[in-house]
Amino acid sequence: MQNTRILERKVFYAGQKIFSEGDSGDRAYLIQDGEVEIIKNGVSLAVLSKGELFGEMALVDDQPRMATAKAQSDVSVVIISRDAFRDKLAKSDPFIRGLLNIFVRNIRNLTR
Repeated sequence: MQNTRILERKVFYAGQKIFSEGDSGDRAYLIQDGEVEIIKNGVSLAVLSKGELFGEMALVDDQPRMATAKAQSDVSVVIISRDAFRDKLAKSDPFIRGLLNIFVRNIRNLTR
């Protein structure tokens, strides 16, 4: 029997907050269409668009969200659950998993 997963999709409307800095994170998001602004302490850090992933750091290290994500335009995303993310990560090379943890720790330290 084939393992099939249903991908959850969601639309956020322009100006809608997707998550806030300090929230716990149980999912990451892959942008299918539209733009998402990443904001920390009221400062815009980035505007992400189609094909970009955000919210993944909370899944890597189980720490609270380090920034706020807000829909800059109407945006359509694919939601990546913690379980799906962990399944993929578990199948990856241990060296890559280690590097990912180091990168996330360094990014968090830089933004403190």
